Amino acid sequence: MKDFFAWCRRYLSFTLVGALAIGALVLFFNENSVLRTVEQERRIAELKASIKDAADTLEHYRALNLSLRNDRETMERIVREQYHMQQTDEDVYVFQ
Repeated sequence: MKDFFAWCRRYLSFTLVGALAIGALVLFFNENSVLRTVEQERRIAELKASIKDAADTLEHYRALNLSLRNDRETMERIVREQYHMQQTDEDVYVFQ
């Protein structure tokens, strides 16, 4: 035990311990700590993936809207499938 205290007195100074304490405070217990930065980077990656999915969905619906405006057959197919509409001279059977 004496050897340990002698080693501490010889190699550890107050300045070194203070610098290590301040370094630990800045890296781990600060508002901008390393752990919080890693967490925020992960969250940013998740949000970017979500934005990409939303952009893909938006592009799909824009293309569908354009085809509904320009193509009568597409509009008729969607109306028949989703809204179960029919022409006057036909019968429609819905299976679920």
